[in-house]
Amino acid sequence: MLNPPHPGDFIRTEIIEASGLSVTAAARVLKVSRPTLSTLLNSNSGLSGEMALRIEKAFGVKMDTLMRMQSAYDIAQTRRREREIKIRPFHRKAA
Repeated sequence: MLNPPHPGDFIRTEIIEASGLSVTAAARVLKVSRPTLSTLLNSNSGLSGEMALRIEKAFGVKMDTLMRMQSAYDIAQTRRREREIKIRPFHRKAA
């Protein structure tokens, strides 16, 4: 996928809102602060392994799936900046 969504979008719409929870209530369920969860849901921070596991335990969505979403998002974001990263290929000198 060329432009995968941030996992926070999925968590907000498909887990939190689908469960009928507010951000505050979901933060209580996950035992994290409201600002921590809000930052993730607003795509201002990445999904950590610990948060993915908390979501799995609370809502049943596998952390592996959530972490793959984060990885796909990170790869796409880095690819967008590929031209800014000026690295020459390494070639081993012949002996």
